[in-house]
Amino acid sequence: MIQCDTCLGYLNPALAVDACVRRGDEILLVQRKFPPSVGSWVLPGGFVDQGERPQDAVLRELKEEANLDGINPILLMVMGEPERDPRKHIVSIVYEVEATGEPVGGDDASDARFWPIADILEGRLVLAGDHGEIVETWLNQSIQNQ
Repeated sequence: MIQCDTCLGYLNPALAVDACVRRGDEILLVQRKFPPSVGSWVLPGGFVDQGERPQDAVLRELKEEANLDGINPILLMVMGEPERDPRKHIVSIVYEVEATGEPVGGDDASDARFWPIADILEGRLVLAGDHGEIVETWLNQSIQNQ
């Protein structure tokens, strides 16, 4: 196990959350305002704060990045490939979330909007990191559960 001299403890991955929000045939994405991948589209999400439950963090991030009030987060998957983010090893807990309101970009998102699923799956948008894989896995799970 690698120890971190700076934090006087173990060097562990960071914990993040991502929100999958769907309205009919559209999916919510936010546009990154800051590095890495400035201008690319991602699912709304971010880091879990110290003392915060992941299911609360995903609702907070959804509100901060898209100005949407979310409810009923349901665990979809965990993404943890060590190289999934260029900054460091980040493990993301991905939730499906119901949300109300109209999205508006905020916090570290320059834009937020619902995009047609067909545009996303056919590659008309540039999705950062493994967010395309997350969307495909989520949609395949949805089809299997119907």
